Amino acid sequence: MPLSLTIRPACGLPGDYEYPTDSKTLLHILRQQTDLPAAVIQRFELTLRTAPEARLLGVELSETTLTDIGYFID
Repeated sequence: MPLSLTIRPACGLPGDYEYPTDSKTLLHILRQQTDLPAAVIQRFELTLRTAPEARLLGVELSETTLTDIGYFID
């Protein structure tokens, strides 16, 4: 399912970034490149299927992951 991922800096600075992707790719990123528990990812996956604006807050992504998806850190 196509979707758009919005990334916001944790420190409250402006810099929202929209990353067009799909649910399969997003779930792969969450499973492989975060330390989220499997249960949290499973609940989010269910929410993705039912809610048009599913949210998963407070996810930390490494600088490498952010760079890989096109979000550059200064």
